[in-house]
Amino acid sequence: MAKTVLTVDDSASIRQMVSFTLKSAGYEVVEAVDGMDGLDKAKSKAFNLVLTDQNMPRMDGLSLIKSLRAMPSFRTVPILMLTTESSDAMKSQGRAAGATGWLVKPFDPQKLIEVVKKVIG
Repeated sequence: MAKTVLTVDDSASIRQMVSFTLKSAGYEVVEAVDGMDGLDKAKSKAFNLVLTDQNMPRMDGLSLIKSLRAMPSFRTVPILMLTTESSDAMKSQGRAAGATGWLVKPFDPQKLIEVVKKVIG
């Protein structure tokens, strides 16, 4: 059975690129348009991995990570930040919130697949 990834980004083009990249590698992908949408989708389905942007309307990535980590079903699910933010301060906030790893946009599709395979197989 395919592993399922929740990708959360307010940019339709980024969601499409992530979706296309992961689906071509055999993963099932569910897209969410912002943190609130991502949280709603996370409550209705089990995911093997969450990929989230930081800067989004309604709920940002750090708030989404904190909300997911508060849910028993997401305590051990890997959560990767995929964002333009690359400062050490932002990365340490991400780690403190519970992020498993960090990828900077624009992303290399091959690198994304490598990281996802490393994290969830």
